Amino acid sequence: MADGGDKPLVETLPPKVPPKEGGGPDEPVRVCDNDGVMSDDRAEGTAEAASDSGAYGYIKEDLFTSEIYKVEIRNLPKFIGFNDLKKFLAKHGLSSHKVKLFDKHKFAFVTFKNEEERDKAMKMVHGMQWKGQVLSVRLAKPKADPILGRRRNKGEDRGSGGQPPCKRAEGEPDEEPLSVQIANVVTPLWGVPYEEQLRRKENEVRGVLQRLAKEIGSTNKILLPWLFAQKGKYNNMCCPLEAIQPSPTQTAYRNKCEFLISMGADGRDKTIGFRLGKYKGGSCAVVGPADTCHVSDQAKNVVGSFQTTTPYSVYSPETYEGHWKQLTVRSTRSGETMAMVFFNPQKLEEEELDDLKRSMREFFTDGEGQSCGLTSLYFIREGQRTSPNPEDLPCELVAGETCIHEELLGLKFRISPHSFFQVNTAAAEVLYSVVGEWAQLDQDSTVLDVCCGTGTIGISLAKRVKKVIGIEMCQEAVADAKVNAKLNGLSNVEFHCGRAEDVFPNVLGAVVSPNVTAIVDPPRAGLHSKVILAIRRAEHLKRLVYVSCNAKAAMNNFVDLCRAPSNRVQGAPFRPVRAISVDLFPQTIHVEMLLLLEREGYSTPTSSDREKIDS
Repeated sequence: MADGGDKPLVETLPPKVPPKEGGGPDEPVRVCDNDGVMSDDRAEGTAEAASDSGAYGYIKEDLFTSEIYKVEIRNLPKFIGFNDLKKFLAKHGLSSHKVKLFDKHKFAFVTFKNEEERDKAMKMVHGMQWKGQVLSVRLAKPKADPILGRRRNKGEDRGSGGQPPCKRAEGEPDEEPLSVQIANVVTPLWGVPYEEQLRRKENEVRGVLQRLAKEIGSTNKILLPWLFAQKGKYNNMCCPLEAIQPSPTQTAYRNKCEFLISMGADGRDKTIGFRLGKYKGGSCAVVGPADTCHVSDQAKNVVGSFQTTTPYSVYSPETYEGHWKQLTVRSTRSGETMAMVFFNPQKLEEEELDDLKRSMREFFTDGEGQSCGLTSLYFIREGQRTSPNPEDLPCELVAGETCIHEELLGLKFRISPHSFFQVNTAAAEVLYSVVGEWAQLDQDSTVLDVCCGTGTIGISLAKRVKKVIGIEMCQEAVADAKVNAKLNGLSNVEFHCGRAEDVFPNVLGAVVSPNVTAIVDPPRAGLHSKVILAIRRAEHLKRLVYVSCNAKAAMNNFVDLCRAPSNRVQGAPFRPVRAISVDLFPQTIHVEMLLLLEREGYSTPTSSDREKIDS
């Protein structure tokens, strides 16, 4: 479900020096937050940086940072992984925001979203025994700002806007053109023939299925005879892998792009585009999207128009001064376009903000910006943020309609600013067609659409089943889903708002249909363990279609669905039946994988069986 255009979920840095207290940028780490998205990009500070108060100035600002709620957990058991620690904390009711596990060392840094959660963790975990080890917990230092640390180490002066200089040192080879550099960052496969891209992605999924076969073999001995036969037939995979489905469109396919507004890598003081490096690498330089191959012409036109309408300075993540932060553009195949502008008001008066919004409205409705065809313009204040969730930021409609609309598989869908919708509409149609085929539905079926977003999957299947129940945590998306059901004349669809782990067990327990199929399309980190355990307990749920945008990150989900029953995991296990990959993200390393799982002891009805049932 998550946008696949981001960097890989896990990073491993080569070891250089032993870690210092509070962590260090040279220590090999595995980093991920609870949503599976890299966050709080500032690198760990060194002991020398501790004396530089400027490197820690960001923690005194009003923007959210989990670094001020960080603890160090020591004396961890041997051989535990990131997910083991994450599950351990969740098991004891602790909601971590970010976890860093240091390889070959028995300690980890864990951050939380607020002081209450942090203090709860310190009291609960300290002295707790885990796998024979008694854990100790203490407060940890926040990370140092990498740009300030880099400047201090190199003795650099602050440049314009506080950004690092873009020129290479004298005598070093010339850099590639910025258009090539940014293409290598956001579309790393842009120079690879498309057939070769598909081959690489299919091989990646093949490796996942081979690894899953090994995991099933070690966690469910009862399935070994079946697994041995499967591996013999399918090249050591646990199930057959069907041919990868290509994207109908390989360029200009993205219907949503998030552009940073920052200092340009070419020295321009205001540039809207993609970041050339990472903040923790000491760079905030941005390159415009004009030459990128995956951004739509609609989005490029909005960026070009907006570039001329910025009377205020850009926001600097180093000095915390300035205003413009981000421009998000969403577009549809029917020509509707939405722009969301993120702006830090700093100390501007309300009257000044009103004047700014008025000038933006006039520019895009009656002025030069009219040519880019904006149908919806939002202004989002991102200043005194106390929550790490962008969805919590209020959107002020400046001009146009409140939503945009898209057609998919002959159905109409309303999309609000924060609602999830697959970024490649044409490829999403391919994906959802496969989901519908594999789900093997009939008029007696009940479909559970978990992490449903605006309801696209469930609504596309609703006319073929008795009932669809959708679950989604974003309120805007749930509101859109309910409207979308009405737009398409559907009365057998209902949607519930809340976290899947909170809502799903109760919803599933209330379903009495003899034919229940679950379709899950979670964020890249996968489903919460509570959802997996609820699925295992619900013996009447016989078939599960898992849609994953990061199959490696979802591996623990796959394994728990298939492992042998235990006190923790109750109910008959599932077996993987078939898999396929769909390329939703051409020119990038990302790919969507579908995995069909069926309950052990359940046999898929044949066509003749279904004919007998129908008669």
